[in-house]
Amino acid sequence: MRRIMLACILGTFLMIAGCSSASGEEEQSLTVSAAASLGDAMEEIKKLYEETQPDVELSFNLGGSGTLQKQISQGAPVDLFISAAEDKFQVLLDEEKIDASAHTELLGNSLVLIVPKGNEEISMDALDHADTLSIGTPGTVPAGKYAEEALASLGLFEALEADIVYAKDVRQVLSYVETGNVDAGIVYRTDAIGSDKAVITEELSPSLHTPISYPAGVLKDSKNHEAAMEFYEFLQSKAALKVFEDYGFTIQ
Repeated sequence: MRRIMLACILGTFLMIAGCSSASGEEEQSLTVSAAASLGDAMEEIKKLYEETQPDVELSFNLGGSGTLQKQISQGAPVDLFISAAEDKFQVLLDEEKIDASAHTELLGNSLVLIVPKGNEEISMDALDHADTLSIGTPGTVPAGKYAEEALASLGLFEALEADIVYAKDVRQVLSYVETGNVDAGIVYRTDAIGSDKAVITEELSPSLHTPISYPAGVLKDSKNHEAAMEFYEFLQSKAALKVFEDYGFTIQ
């Protein structure tokens, strides 16, 4: 009788341990470093994905693409990277940080000039009406680089340079404009269309700057490579692309 009881206790213990182990193996956490301009869309995609993959937890590290690229180059534990600029992504390809078989041109975007409500007289042809103009820091923020290129193409950069307020990412530019801390800013269209405190006065011609592209790729050394590949594939699905389109991105 005692042996039977011991066998039952042992069996129960092994079953509980086995379930715990299996559960631990199933639950995975993915870290996705993504351009700040993708923030709202990625949160919606997270909800959508975790409904179908409840054992996968998505964690986003949002910021300027240049800053994110440097973090990855220095060994930050990231599973997937979505940049807002080709050159930042190319650095990681050259360093063989990105899986050569798992990267794609995912999205596109456009630049717009925004102002606080009530300042609609400011346009690209009338930037002299603005005492301050905010753009992202060109070295680390792709939107800032594109904005600088556009201003240079129009012959305006040198005249305006002293009045430019640089920001750590495109969302900070939007915040500066929404709070009235600057008179105007240049951001992605996707950031501006969701704001009820800033107004788009002009969309910049794509001929003024380098084409805006959002490459995405899985990190070669991802500790959750298989799960990262599955999420990478999901980002290219109709459901995910529909979310991106709803937020104003163009599909490549």
